[in-house]
Amino acid sequence: MYYYLLIPAIIFALYAQLKVKLTFSKYSDINNQHGYTAKEVARRILDDNGLYNVSIEYIAGELTDHYDPTTNVIRLSESVYNSTSVAAIGVAAHEVGHAIQHAQGYTPIKIRQAIIPVTQIGSRLAVPLVLLGIVISAFDWLIPVGILLYTGVVLFQAVTLPVEFNASGRALRTLDDNLILYKDEVKQARKVLSAAAMTYVAAMFSALMSLLRLIAIANGGRRRR
Repeated sequence: MYYYLLIPAIIFALYAQLKVKLTFSKYSDINNQHGYTAKEVARRILDDNGLYNVSIEYIAGELTDHYDPTTNVIRLSESVYNSTSVAAIGVAAHEVGHAIQHAQGYTPIKIRQAIIPVTQIGSRLAVPLVLLGIVISAFDWLIPVGILLYTGVVLFQAVTLPVEFNASGRALRTLDDNLILYKDEVKQARKVLSAAAMTYVAAMFSALMSLLRLIAIANGGRRRR
């Protein structure tokens, strides 16, 4: 009966995923007027910020782009790497934004990295711990432990929002200030990154609804004892 709490989150997540795919597809058909590839733009921004040690690699898939701080590598997907589209340029610049965040010690990204272990544990063990605490009265102390662990998942998603928004903001300012894209192209890139940002908002909302569901399950289990 508590699954109804997840319905709005599921709908929102599906909408966000569809939105980003349609927006990226739309602006993938519009090439930047300078003819730069996404890889070239990423390399230029990295070098302008003195990040010569950050490499750029190709990765299979669509919208699998990411920055890996453990290896100092930006990986651009096949739909971005050699593309000259406005959408690809925006995505590549966004990933460079993450590399710059790490290099400058951006506080939210440091917090996010620090709570990753708690998030991994919480996502796996929170529900089993709560259910075990409900079923076995002697272990009811596991209920608040499970809820606390899942709160770490919500915190991770919350901290992810400023990290992603900041990376997009850095990307768009750089593309505009350095004249990498023309004004109308920057607006188009902004639409792509805004659509992508919605997926992180959806993830945050989903995590919050899952936490509320877990609390509702715990309260319901206690009342039935």
